[in-house]
Amino acid sequence: MAHKFFLERRPHNGLTYSEYFESFRKKIETAEPANFSQEEKDLFEYSKLNFQRSSRIHKTYIVDSILIEALQKISEPQIWMVITEDWCGDSAQNLPYIAKIADCNPKIFLRIIPRDQNLDIMDLYLTNGNSRSIPKLIAFDMDGNELFQWGPRPLEAQKIVTMLKEEGKPKEEIIEQLHIWYGRNRGKALENEFKEIFGVK
Repeated sequence: MAHKFFLERRPHNGLTYSEYFESFRKKIETAEPANFSQEEKDLFEYSKLNFQRSSRIHKTYIVDSILIEALQKISEPQIWMVITEDWCGDSAQNLPYIAKIADCNPKIFLRIIPRDQNLDIMDLYLTNGNSRSIPKLIAFDMDGNELFQWGPRPLEAQKIVTMLKEEGKPKEEIIEQLHIWYGRNRGKALENEFKEIFGVK
């Protein structure tokens, strides 16, 4: 049975990636940090850096041909709902890849909804049952049946974060090491996980 939020068409009414990216760009260009609180300034700096990361990935990433072939076999429409926020570093490093992957088949409708305005939805998809970690992708058929979930980061990246936390590393160092990994991996781990989802060996 479809979730209430699906019947209310909230995923359907989310932003396309183009709309999300344009809104992100305008936010960066029109912001006036001098008027921000310290917390708002910090989030703005994260968002600025994330926009640069997302822009670079979107310009350079080419989807693997084997994954394209698998995606093109999708014959019935799907809605891919991504819960995220633009200040999220993991989102900046993963959402552009997901958008390019979704573009491989016109039957895939990628829609983005902001986490903090949709906490009732977010709380249905917590990581480890207690964390509102993003980005989180949930795919549905047009009747609202869940097809698969992905997120908030590739398993390989999660292992790095878990290891560094267990070693007692400070948050700043964990984030730095995580983004170094993202830069070196260039979406390959994410791509391999999507190959698994779609049965590519």
